[in-house]
Amino acid sequence: MSQPPSPSFRMPAEWEPHAATWLAWPHFHGDWPGKFEPVPWVFAEIVRNLAPHERVELIVQNAAAERQARTILDRANALSSNVRFHHWPTNRIWLRDSGCIFVSPVGNASLDRPARHKQSAINFRFNAWAKYSNWRDDDKIGANMARIVQTPEVQPMHSRRRVVLEGGSIDVNGCGTILTTEECLLSRIQERNPGFGRKDYEAVFRDYLGASHTIWLGSGIGGDDTHGHVDDLSRFVSPNTVLTMVEPDGKDPNHKPLRDNLERLKAARDQNGRQFNIVEVPMPRPVVFEGRRLPASYANFYIANEVVLAPVFNDPSDRIALNTLTTLFPSREVVPIYSGDFIWGLGAMHCMTQQQPLGQRSVSRQRSARA
Repeated sequence: MSQPPSPSFRMPAEWEPHAATWLAWPHFHGDWPGKFEPVPWVFAEIVRNLAPHERVELIVQNAAAERQARTILDRANALSSNVRFHHWPTNRIWLRDSGCIFVSPVGNASLDRPARHKQSAINFRFNAWAKYSNWRDDDKIGANMARIVQTPEVQPMHSRRRVVLEGGSIDVNGCGTILTTEECLLSRIQERNPGFGRKDYEAVFRDYLGASHTIWLGSGIGGDDTHGHVDDLSRFVSPNTVLTMVEPDGKDPNHKPLRDNLERLKAARDQNGRQFNIVEVPMPRPVVFEGRRLPASYANFYIANEVVLAPVFNDPSDRIALNTLTTLFPSREVVPIYSGDFIWGLGAMHCMTQQQPLGQRSVSRQRSARA
């Protein structure tokens, strides 16, 4: 389908209850050239901390890849009946961007719909951030997820063409407000949707994600391969609270763009015209490998049922970030995940995950068929 599910559907906030988290097992050495070996063990640690709280839907390339993943998960004490495998080829593992976005009904809006269709899978087109040529397997993942979850797939259209959008480029409060950046969506350098302007994107957000109020931030952080994704900058942690990154060092290239984003947030209002509570967290010191600055940011955390997975970098600011998240999420355990090696792939906890809100009903078999 290409039509919006209905005006009464919305993208839930990440802290709302999940049925599952979707992950894809790492296999593409080109994302971590010369440093791939520790990456599967980071994944195992993530699965180990997620599976006790929600189902983990794990995508692997094939049966051989499943056997390898099972071996690592078992050795890391992360394998359980709450981990389900799906054999689908992928180019990369960044499901925040390539996977579908599940939207849920507002209030009782779904009472006249079949029970298993109470939610919809919004499947934007994925083209590898308008940068890489190997993306066609990833572009099929959203449809596969919708099929397994047994929910209608919606392919957003605007101006008579399918819309390109990555999940990492947006963040929602679940009440009608969405965060995004001008650098990612309005730049002419890496244009996702040629000819689109603010009003075009705002119409897409309203029609397909139930977000009628858009806040535009400016630029992303240095080293970000996605050209300004908001999940490295500013994140909703409650309907009216935003955690945002700041760079105290005035000589650092991130200082000015992050200061500009902070000022925009201070001037912004939510969907009801109220000011936001803004929580500032300092950036870690620059993480550099082979002469390249990497997008190390504490904003790339993932909120799951009863836990928050937080990237850390053996940096003095780690404790500030962890203490802040602990204060913001008092009912959840904040789990630090060392990401000093993992960030060489140019993503962290949020980039690799995609939540499935509670209420979706997945196929109950242990392993899905090939796509």
